[in-house]
Formats: sequence, C-alpha cells, structure tokens
Amino acid sequence: MTQKSFEKALMELDAIVEKMEAEESSLDDSLALFEKGVKLARFLREELGKAEKKVEILLKNAEGQVEGKPFALPEDDDPDETPQEGEPGDNDSLPF
Repeated sequence: MTQKSFEKALMELDAIVEKMEAEESSLDDSLALFEKGVKLARFLREELGKAEKKVEILLKNAEGQVEGKPFALPEDDDPDETPQEGEPGDNDSLPF
C-alpha cells in the first residue's frame, strides 16, 4: 500500500462500510469494495501493531523490562448503549 496515514485509511474504510451497508452496489462493486476494505483493515492492523510496539518501548523501566500499565478506558454510564449478547457490536466471536 502506498504511503498513507492511519487516519486517512480509517476514513476510507468507514466510507466503504457505509457504501456496503447502503446495499446499493452491484455484486461486482461490492466484491471490489470488500477487497479494498480487507486491504485497508490489514494496513490499519499493521499500523496499530507498530504503535503498540512504540508504546511498549516507552513503557520500559530502568532495567529494560516492560511494565504492564493498562490503558484506562472511560467508563460509559449509559447501560442502554451497551450491546446485549447477539446484538450488533457483540464481537466476541470475531477472529480478530
């Protein structure tokens, strides 16, 4: 893939998802969009891996050991936005 920023690739992937969800594309167009989306997803996953390695380097202690410091995600107080089992957003069964 050519030089591309993470943000631009993510926006392209989002646009592809929106087009595919609109169900207005032909089968051939949908397959082409899917292929491009898979390539973008692989690129994004690779970029995230690189960023994760950089973070690990930054978190190394004086002895060169990585200290586990979990990222604290903000807690969502709205229970209505939490996907229930089997609803969209339930990604426990995804292989990635």
